[in-house]
Amino acid sequence: MTILAVIVLVLMVLCGAPLFTVILAGAIFGYLASDFGLSVIAMEVFRLTNTPLLVALPLFTFTGYMLAASESTQRLLLLIRALFGWMPGGMAIVGFFLCAIFTALTGASGVTIVALGAILFPILVKAGYSEKFSLGHITTSGSLGLLLVPSIPLILYGVIAQQMNIGDEFTVEELFIAGLVPFMLMVLALSLWTVFRHREVPTTRFSFADLRHAVKMCRWELPLPLVIFGGIFAGFISISEIAAITALYVLIIDVFVYKEVKFNKLPGIIQESMIMVGSIILILGSSLALTNYFVDIEIAQKLFSFINQHISNPLVFLMLLNIFLLLVGALLDIFSAIVILVPLLLPVAVGYGIHPVHLGIILIANLQIGYFTPPVGMNLFIASYRFNKSILDLYVATIPFMLILLAVLVLITYIPFLSTWYQHL
Repeated sequence: MTILAVIVLVLMVLCGAPLFTVILAGAIFGYLASDFGLSVIAMEVFRLTNTPLLVALPLFTFTGYMLAASESTQRLLLLIRALFGWMPGGMAIVGFFLCAIFTALTGASGVTIVALGAILFPILVKAGYSEKFSLGHITTSGSLGLLLVPSIPLILYGVIAQQMNIGDEFTVEELFIAGLVPFMLMVLALSLWTVFRHREVPTTRFSFADLRHAVKMCRWELPLPLVIFGGIFAGFISISEIAAITALYVLIIDVFVYKEVKFNKLPGIIQESMIMVGSIILILGSSLALTNYFVDIEIAQKLFSFINQHISNPLVFLMLLNIFLLLVGALLDIFSAIVILVPLLLPVAVGYGIHPVHLGIILIANLQIGYFTPPVGMNLFIASYRFNKSILDLYVATIPFMLILLAVLVLITYIPFLSTWYQHL
């Protein structure tokens, strides 16, 4: 690729060109400079459209948008409050799980802050938690669910990694299973700190009547986790089939049972969700074309050779990888970061003996923390706008949460068993 092409790409970025156009232009310049036919790009996009796993992406995205348009979050909050409200720190723990579930379903951390912030923030303050804690809680919890099924970033990582066919083979179902323990460790660490920090916060009295009422209110949402987790762990239906069943089920209960989503709103919801999917697929198709060019010129092997000359210890590589990913997570949205980094990092990581599933969990865990990493983490600015607080207030509020999650990240990084435990069963 010539210096002129690099200058053009930099100018495109500075002028605010869409990400997929920059990536696609890079692939075009590269193939032209290498005397390859541009038909390779079309072949890569076509290969992507023939990936059965890609069907799950629009279906899960549509499911998340449908749930956001209904009152499911209020009903789930009622249920989790009835289950955990009696515990010390119970309301905060409720918030951790609710935000995580909502983010996992929508795949959008910022949407969780905007959609649930108005509900959770006054509840936490009224329950006795400080305003600073409540701000930090909502800002950081917005990205917790990115390791939880049916996380779209995990699906995206799986699609790209499988297309590259490097290292041990794995399925997206294995990625979802691998994310469970790291996710639970993060929630457990945050919960223990919350209980210790807010021992004086009053709790609610446990009531079977309240629990029964909450279960009755959520009776149509309760089968969802059973369908998703049961299908994945049982292994008798594919992730695409699970996504189709989930989308159809949510459509039926929101439109015909609860009647909270009117027919005239459906086209708008479909349009919004498919715009999100379309943007992801455009970036993904362009990225695969660029990835193919990188493979042809052996950039991954050259990168691994360069790094290996200076870093021989895999543990040092993992430490530097975490620092790099945290910075990237603060600067780029998670979808862009995944499609740009996976083709470069996966061959290098496999060269150091890191399992692709383990790398996927490390990658997503870092990027979700990067969302609220100062000074430019995306969640910080979204929360600042949503709650009308200065960005400095958000820095101070999120630092304790960030330190706790960084400690868990170290465990996830250096104890591969936490991600690959299912392989030893």
